[in-house]
Amino acid sequence: MFNAKWLGAGLVLCGALCTNAEAKLYKWVDDNGTTHYGETIPPEYANKDATRFSDKGRVEKRIEKLTPEEQRARDAETAKKNATQQAAIEARRRDTALLSTFSNENEIDLARDRGLQQIEARLKSFGTMLKSAQDSLDALHKEQDGLVKQNKPIPKSLLEDIDEGEARVAKLQKDLGQNEQESANVKARFEADKLRYRELKGSTAKQ
Repeated sequence: MFNAKWLGAGLVLCGALCTNAEAKLYKWVDDNGTTHYGETIPPEYANKDATRFSDKGRVEKRIEKLTPEEQRARDAETAKKNATQQAAIEARRRDTALLSTFSNENEIDLARDRGLQQIEARLKSFGTMLKSAQDSLDALHKEQDGLVKQNKPIPKSLLEDIDEGEARVAKLQKDLGQNEQESANVKARFEADKLRYRELKGSTAKQ
């Protein structure tokens, strides 16, 4: 007599193979102990023991559960592949936007200059404020040095003013540096856009 359980499994296997004679078939067991057959293994069971059958129904390969190290390597490879694909999608999106936004390189330069206007205005303002703050701090230090030379005590209020002046100068220097970096980033970005635009236009002309 045939075991009904094995007969059922055999019918499932035969049916799956007959559906697509050239397809590879996989067998895996879910968390409830139920055996499944299909052309692909669900992601949640990708790290489980499985069996791959040939199109003739013969066992072609037994897939063993990955070790933790192998799973980490697979996850890292998958993450890398996904990141590469996403970067390619983003690159195509930028190329499309570049071609649809500008009709020539001069327009890219104009857009760069507009983007730099506010930054240049801030740089000028911070430069003026920094010079004023530095001059005030220099005057405070000069006053302090004069008292020291005269062997006179330095008032607490003067020391507090110096501390505040040094803090203000440091902050303005930081703000100025950040805006200088922002200006450099804008210039570099638009220069890269212009080079890419030139490449895209050249590629389009050759087609």
